[in-house]
Amino acid sequence: QVQLVESGGGLVQAGDSLRLSCAASGGTFSDYGVGWFRQAPGKEREFVGTVTWSGVYKDYADSVKGRFTISRDNARSTVFLQMNSLKPEDTAVYYCAAKRGLTSQSGHEYHYWGQGTQVTVSS
Repeated sequence: QVQLVESGGGLVQAGDSLRLSCAASGGTFSDYGVGWFRQAPGKEREFVGTVTWSGVYKDYADSVKGRFTISRDNARSTVFLQMNSLKPEDTAVYYCAAKRGLTSQSGHEYHYWGQGTQVTVSS
């Protein structure tokens, strides 16, 4: 069983940067691919990006491509989401999730979820 804890959210202005962290405990972290998802008020959860267990392969939603970067440090059991050039439409609760095997853009395929961290971008 993997436990995930997100941190690093906050209130920033448009154009600023934030780095979110997803710290894992329990299990062998390098067995899991990790996805980042977000949910804005009144909207459905949406895919942000994924990183494979090795950290080599990454996938991003078109809305964040070129602005967000995912990385992972398996020695520290942590995945990072570097968010640059933030926009008000990036405001949401951000979640990390983990699954064995191939990563996926579908949140339904993930078995373990963090509690989320709020990101608010003011204009």
